[in-house]
Amino acid sequence: MRHLPIFLELNGKAAVVVGGGAVAARRAEHLIKAGARVTTFAPALSDDFRELLDAPNFRHEARDPEPNDFEDSALCFIAVEDERVSAAAWAAAKGAGAWVNVADRPQFCDFIMPSIVDRSPLVIALSTGGASPMLGRMLKARLESLIPAAYGRLAELMGGFRDALGKAIASPVMRRRFWETVLEGPIAERTLSGDDRAAAAELARAVEGAAAENAEAPRGEVYLVGAGPGDPDLLTFRALRLMQKADVVLYDRLTNQDLMNLVRREAERIYVGKQPDDHELPQGEISALLVRLAKEGKRVLRLKGGDPFMFGRGGEEIEALAAEGIRFQVCPGVTAAIGAAAYAGIPLTHRDHAQACVFVTGHGKDGKIDLDWTALLQPRQTVAIYMGLRNVEALTREFVARGADADLPAAIIDNATRPNQQVVVGTLGTLGAKARAAELNGPSIIIVGTVVTLRNTLDWRPAAELRPLAKNGRFATASGKD
Repeated sequence: MRHLPIFLELNGKAAVVVGGGAVAARRAEHLIKAGARVTTFAPALSDDFRELLDAPNFRHEARDPEPNDFEDSALCFIAVEDERVSAAAWAAAKGAGAWVNVADRPQFCDFIMPSIVDRSPLVIALSTGGASPMLGRMLKARLESLIPAAYGRLAELMGGFRDALGKAIASPVMRRRFWETVLEGPIAERTLSGDDRAAAAELARAVEGAAAENAEAPRGEVYLVGAGPGDPDLLTFRALRLMQKADVVLYDRLTNQDLMNLVRREAERIYVGKQPDDHELPQGEISALLVRLAKEGKRVLRLKGGDPFMFGRGGEEIEALAAEGIRFQVCPGVTAAIGAAAYAGIPLTHRDHAQACVFVTGHGKDGKIDLDWTALLQPRQTVAIYMGLRNVEALTREFVARGADADLPAAIIDNATRPNQQVVVGTLGTLGAKARAAELNGPSIIIVGTVVTLRNTLDWRPAAELRPLAKNGRFATASGKD
């Protein structure tokens, strides 16, 4: 993050705008709305200032500024084409201790202006740090269409009851849960539909009854959320909603930083993966920790790579929760084999290759490989092996020893769906050596079956490498083939 996004309190403070064109007018408009006392210096003002002239906190000086004009100013915007005037104004403003922004001169800016979505008192600021103004404008347009003006009224309604709720409910946790209930229930719906009076009356009744509810201790709950194989775009809407509600999150090495950035910022984070002595936290201790935190009244997010019920030991965890009477929710995720196959261009089933797919783990209980080889060695079937990287050579040898053809295609997808994804393609006879040569670190999925050959047949490339063809708008791969 190159810039720190902040919102400044400018009500009643002095601010200077140098320039009389469209850019200067927009800067002056934002300052006026924020309550600043705005003085604009310019020999003449364009028509863009027409609606600002009658504002009580706006003043126009029909001249270039002098050094003493910047005294006591909190902010200064400079938007003039005359380099001499611009340089002199910048030096004077800096000398007076003001923060300065010079239009189209980032090297002379103490701060940058974001794109603004104004639903006052709800305000959204959006910036690309100058990297792509076009992208910023596009996203602003999307937000403008997605966020109705009624959200501003909803924010204003809630703000009017904050003090009263603070007196009724002492606990910050319970206050937050109260507001979550408001936002997810009929009060918010009435406001968004335009029935502000009914919404206000119902919210008043809810706040009055909050004191009695506050006598109850907050109830804890556990969310078992499947985070998918790694790409944040594969999260479900429900997963994201639960991630934003959590008080504490338990995560492991399968959860990357991009996913963790989507968890509520204030949530406590507890790592339950590899420890300094290189041993995983025992499953029994993780389950006990979930129970303890929930009994403390916390909303506990157990964030798991892939899907909680696909070799994620989610079943063991909810057994422990159910035994203690702890409420829980399970949110499924894209399981690793499906995500890995999709991003590697290997369909798990195909009419000409496989009519079945079997999911197995290559890391059995107590580290022992105990598979039903008879079930695995079936014709026209794909086998997806979880957690098999460490034992890939033993697994492939065992496949061959049990009767599989050493030339049967196989692949390893390492760090599937992530920017550092690697795909190693070979056969049962060569995959182990190729995996060693590639120095894969995991997490990995092994796919065994003739469907692996379709990766080369389709000349597949990651979506990030697709580029549009200028003539007809179709897409081609990086190699140029459709």
